Amino acid sequence: MDSEQLKRSSHRWMNAALAAFVEGPENYDFAVHHAGVATEHLLKAYLAGIHPALIVNGQHFDSLLHATGLGSHAGPLTKVKTIGLAEAHERVLKLLPRKIPIDKKALEPLADARNGVAHSAIHDSAQAEAVFTVCLRVVDPVLEELKVDPTNYWGPYVVLHDKLVEKQVRQERVAAEALLVKARSLFEQRFGHMSRKERDVVLAAITSQPMITMTREAPRECPACGSQGWVAGEVRIIHDMDHGVVPDEVLLDPYEFHCAACDLEVGTKLLMHVGDLAQGIFVDGDPYDYIDDEPPVDEDIYRGR
Repeated sequence: MDSEQLKRSSHRWMNAALAAFVEGPENYDFAVHHAGVATEHLLKAYLAGIHPALIVNGQHFDSLLHATGLGSHAGPLTKVKTIGLAEAHERVLKLLPRKIPIDKKALEPLADARNGVAHSAIHDSAQAEAVFTVCLRVVDPVLEELKVDPTNYWGPYVVLHDKLVEKQVRQERVAAEALLVKARSLFEQRFGHMSRKERDVVLAAITSQPMITMTREAPRECPACGSQGWVAGEVRIIHDMDHGVVPDEVLLDPYEFHCAACDLEVGTKLLMHVGDLAQGIFVDGDPYDYIDDEPPVDEDIYRGR
């Protein structure tokens, strides 16, 4: 449960994963498995650096005792139960909501590939490159948070890393542009024949309420048609320490967008490539309304410092 040990372990597993990847399809099973382990260990290194309790199974009391420095009252350390890749990712995503470009759904191919190889010796070699790229894009921002030199971490494979990420980003930008083109075409089909006045009346009616079935939304101009769309996201409480005053503000970190006028839908994976949709939004209202009626958690984000 030591953060430094987990960093070193992640580095070793990642080197083994990359070495297997460059050997070709016959070693892709090792590549995706080892990449999954490396990602899990690095996510846990970040969590353990905050507190070891963040990487243990909260329902296993002996594990909590070890994590809180009370291991003398528990069973052997080798019996500690920790969380898996998916839950480690979910916890880090919660702590770094705007820095991890891979959401829960986008992580599934990596988690499935790792588990498929580990438990059933099953994997889809045709998806190995895509799976590997998911791993790299989770790891990069965590390395930054941990202040780990990426050149040292990726070692002789840094060029391969850059090529894979560059290829994925290029594909995502193309996909994002395709979404915009399709949405603009649909908007023209629906409203191009209307007068400006008639169109404004119709748009006001259909865009006034969020279409995303979430509880936390904010209006945002659609980058495709200019109508009012809606972003859904996670909320955080921001404390302003200027002049000793501490007003609470609510920041919504978007992870999804929908526009009812042109049917543009953008998920987390492409959000950063479509205008400024990924930027956080300060929303009005009492913070308690956004935190399930519980006192807001201090995110240690202070303005004016």
